[in-house]
Amino acid sequence: MSQATIPHEDFATMRHRIASIFGGSIGNLIEWYDFYVYNFFALYFAKSFFPNVSPTVQLLNTFGIYALGFLIRPVGGWVLGAYADRAGRRAALTLSILMMCFGSLLIAVAPVYANVGIWAPVLLLAARLIQGLSLGGEYGISATYLSEIAISRHRGFYSSFQYVTLIGGQVLGSLTLLIMQQAYAPAELEAWAWRVPFAIGAACALFGLYLRVNLQETDQFIRASRAERRGALTALLRHPAQVLLVFGLTMGGTTAFYTYTTYMPAFLTNTVHLTRDQATQISFITLVLYALMQPLAGAISDRIGRRPVLMWFGILGTLCTVPIMTALAGTHSYLTALLLVLAALVIVTGYTSINAVVKAELFPASVRALGVGLPYALAVSIFGGTAPYIALWFKNEGIEQAFYWYVTALIFGSFLVYALMADTKYTSRIDRD
Repeated sequence: MSQATIPHEDFATMRHRIASIFGGSIGNLIEWYDFYVYNFFALYFAKSFFPNVSPTVQLLNTFGIYALGFLIRPVGGWVLGAYADRAGRRAALTLSILMMCFGSLLIAVAPVYANVGIWAPVLLLAARLIQGLSLGGEYGISATYLSEIAISRHRGFYSSFQYVTLIGGQVLGSLTLLIMQQAYAPAELEAWAWRVPFAIGAACALFGLYLRVNLQETDQFIRASRAERRGALTALLRHPAQVLLVFGLTMGGTTAFYTYTTYMPAFLTNTVHLTRDQATQISFITLVLYALMQPLAGAISDRIGRRPVLMWFGILGTLCTVPIMTALAGTHSYLTALLLVLAALVIVTGYTSINAVVKAELFPASVRALGVGLPYALAVSIFGGTAPYIALWFKNEGIEQAFYWYVTALIFGSFLVYALMADTKYTSRIDRD
């Protein structure tokens, strides 16, 4: 399309629009870095909070707290989502990153079990609950913000940057671990250096706060009347089908995502028996490539629709999860493991690249952040956040392969939702609003 045929207002506001997308995305990246460094450094700090047990049980306890951080996310999705629909996307995004900053700082300075006993894991749990509340609202608010700020014909592409930055948080966490593994001996990492990434995260959150305070509010929120913004939960109950759709299309994708990203370093060390350094390198390389896939798949959805991209994940995820995980468990090759994880992430891209925009397109502006955030957070807390814990439980019971079928069953459930739902590219409430 030539410049002459594109509306003049697109060019006049493009620079400001891109700046807003950048500001919202960078804040999202910082929040997810803060949340994910817990997972990357769990192998090092687990014994500081849960001593005198086997390594697998230490990880079970540590990831149990990780799972509780997810279980609290629906509360964050409800409270912060309703706040975003009432007070504005910018105000809610600012509050979210403040909470994440505090949680990271608390972990950075938390005393260990040897010094304060049971209070050490209690403080760790408190910090993760605060971060869980933050992320419970972050997803719905940022998905809404990026979807509303983007122009219609490129909405899939621009909204895909939510997962670019979400994955970017994991990449930065992985990169931090890679650097620190080279800079410090394992004994130093286990003794005290694991605190450094949490302190970095708290400091970076202050920069994210600056960006979010200066974000542009979306036109759709501004146009929504005050009457429409009140009684958010009651208003949400008028959209039961959309709420169920968000839950259903999330459950398989979130389980696959956290299996191949969050749980994978532990799987590569505990089951594949690669070294910690090798597992970290594989996670870093595959996550970088995975992040680059998101805008491409988002742009494809702008061309052919959202539903075919979701179907890609649903079909291949159902057929390939057990073979990929079985092959991973049976290999001891660094290169083979890397290629298998990358193949899995190519499949999961069908979900992660566009799930945010699909959910945002289901709801009117007055209830969009809550409508996206609450059912998503419920699905993630039940299926995504518990995936590492369930995987380790199956392994501890000696039936690790049962976990592969568990993931497959959830992906198949979401596939049925994709097959039956309308394509939101052509029925978008954002365009109607």
